[in-house]
Amino acid sequence: MTAGAGEAPAAQRWLIAANVVRWRRYGEGGQELRPGTKSYRGGSKVYVIETHAGVGHEQLTTIGRGRHTGTYVTIDMATRNLHTFRAVPVHSPTVLRLYEEADVGGCRRSRQDAEELASRLGRLAVEYRTTHWAVPHPVPCRCHECLTR
Repeated sequence: MTAGAGEAPAAQRWLIAANVVRWRRYGEGGQELRPGTKSYRGGSKVYVIETHAGVGHEQLTTIGRGRHTGTYVTIDMATRNLHTFRAVPVHSPTVLRLYEEADVGGCRRSRQDAEELASRLGRLAVEYRTTHWAVPHPVPCRCHECLTR
């Protein structure tokens, strides 16, 4: 649908979308597996609205539909629990409102900036998943790294 005469075009912002890992390692030595995260179901689409550069992008602020309520929530989560980072234009009024409420500095990313950050976050997520646990994977393992091999 296009904007009619006299209507302003819908607001748009370039954000980074990612998906929550279907299974993640958990517990002592990472030998247990849990689906998704405490707040998001595995495979859920989330929008990254802020990276915490002070800690090497290990934590990200995300907006997505909550595991239990299905309503949008804004939470900080570990980068290693996300995959398939990509730049997307966001038009959703709810996501844009939550982005503004989060007060993340009001930075407007261009498409190119969002694509570069998405690429960097994708590489870091793989690195964080492989280095977080210093022990071998459980057998059988359904964590994201094992499922994507």
